[in-house]
Amino acid sequence: MSDLLDPALLSGLLARSALKDQQAFADLYRRTSPKLLGMALRILHRQDWAEEVLQESFVSIWQHAGDYTAAKSAPVTWMTSIVRNRALDFLRRPREELPGEFEAMLEVIADETPGLLDELAERDEARSLVRCLETLEPSQRQTIALAFFHGLTHSELAAHLKAPLGTVKTWVRRGLERLKSCLGTMETGRQ
Repeated sequence: MSDLLDPALLSGLLARSALKDQQAFADLYRRTSPKLLGMALRILHRQDWAEEVLQESFVSIWQHAGDYTAAKSAPVTWMTSIVRNRALDFLRRPREELPGEFEAMLEVIADETPGLLDELAERDEARSLVRCLETLEPSQRQTIALAFFHGLTHSELAAHLKAPLGTVKTWVRRGLERLKSCLGTMETGRQ
């Protein structure tokens, strides 16, 4: 195990942080934040979200450092569980449409390097898809983006959006029907 993550040292830093020792807390942050950020990033798949969750987690660690018990878990395990729970809570937060999510999806579509949408071989097709996505209702656009660009299942979408499973399935189905119709109309217009 890395000297940075030495359990005895981290336990001591947590104990001093419980006494509101800011220097100890800064050292704790320096030693553990890269590992904890990586874990948040694996759950959230976005750097900005992972950084936000990490910040919230360290506020919680500062406030609850006195609750840490070395006999129950290793310091990194205890802090990892805080970050993991914060990340999962972040995914469950209700949002009409996540800030920047649609723009990020458009960047992926417009990106000329091979990626998620390399089946869209021509830029013209990508622009058509973007135009059609913009015609969808926000709920349809968000569910399609989360399902196809982030890989969420119907059940995960329902939990994430705090909506009934049937409603989420309807949003996806109707959104895909509208996309198909819109793309068909555009294809016919080009011929």
